[in-house]
Amino acid sequence: MEKLKSFMKRKDIEISAKRYGIDALGAMAQGLFCSLLIGTIINTLGTQLNIPYLNTVGGYATAMSGPAMAVAIGYALHCPPLVLFSLIAVGNAANGLGGAGGPLAVLIIAIIAAEFGKAVSKETKIDILITPLVTIFVGVSLSALWAPAIGQAASAVGQIIMWATEQQPFIMGVLVSVIVGIALTLPISSAAICAALSLTGLAGGAAVAGCCAQMIGFAVMSYPENKVGGLISQGLGTSMLQMGNIIKNPRIWIPAILTSAITGPIATCIFKLEMNGAAVSSGMGTCGLVGQIGVYTGWINDIAAGTKAAITAFDWTGLILICFVLPAILCPLFTMALKKIGWIKDGDLKLAD
Repeated sequence: MEKLKSFMKRKDIEISAKRYGIDALGAMAQGLFCSLLIGTIINTLGTQLNIPYLNTVGGYATAMSGPAMAVAIGYALHCPPLVLFSLIAVGNAANGLGGAGGPLAVLIIAIIAAEFGKAVSKETKIDILITPLVTIFVGVSLSALWAPAIGQAASAVGQIIMWATEQQPFIMGVLVSVIVGIALTLPISSAAICAALSLTGLAGGAAVAGCCAQMIGFAVMSYPENKVGGLISQGLGTSMLQMGNIIKNPRIWIPAILTSAITGPIATCIFKLEMNGAAVSSGMGTCGLVGQIGVYTGWINDIAAGTKAAITAFDWTGLILICFVLPAILCPLFTMALKKIGWIKDGDLKLAD
């Protein structure tokens, strides 16, 4: 047993929730961002501006989402070069065979293939043959055996959530908005979760609402302490920056959570806000305005498919209110109330310099 522990330590193989559930999952979202998401944005620009070349560029970017996710995961797991490069084939296989739930298949299979590759790396004199062989053989074999089932399971869970949101838009609007919003602020990836579950439609709209409530909410409610720098870093970056302060005083999270519980059902019940762009956008909020670009892309897709006649003023009003105006108003109001009862004090929301 001691020999095994020593071997795993030497190979930097760490079986832990942090390594796989935070590091690898977060990296997977970055891989998706740098392929599928950017490709979708470029594609949308090409269609709107009638520039076919942009569609070509976007098409190549989106086609590489599987390899991009796998390589990002390998990077997070500290894979040596031969393992990292071999994961390109693994990601392509897992994503392709996983179908709509491909991202989850890539996450699971790329982790296993990467760890097997790390285990044999530089253990033989023919490392340049053995390491890629083991990594690719394990990854592609598992893709053939597991990816379809993993993909179907992930897709089924996403479909259940989306169906439930259609049936009970108020209750599910609250639940999806609050849960995905919390995931965005925690050191895990809400974007990767939404992508893995292919979360779109009304449920995707509720997820966008929850993420925006956290990001814009924290940005505005902490403005007196963090000024413009904090406003931009949280509002267009990530509310995860407040995680250290949340650990010190969990009550500072209440205003953002309450706001998401309000904006979620407003999105699903009143404005019928749907995210029909890339599913990963559902969990991005206002980070680089990706969530809003995703909603807009979905509108364009719906118009092209004939399911939506046009983008209306009501659509734009809903998007602006849910993503920006309501979080900017509600969060500070809740914060003021909590300050009056002493639950939040000056300095609680101050970001580290």
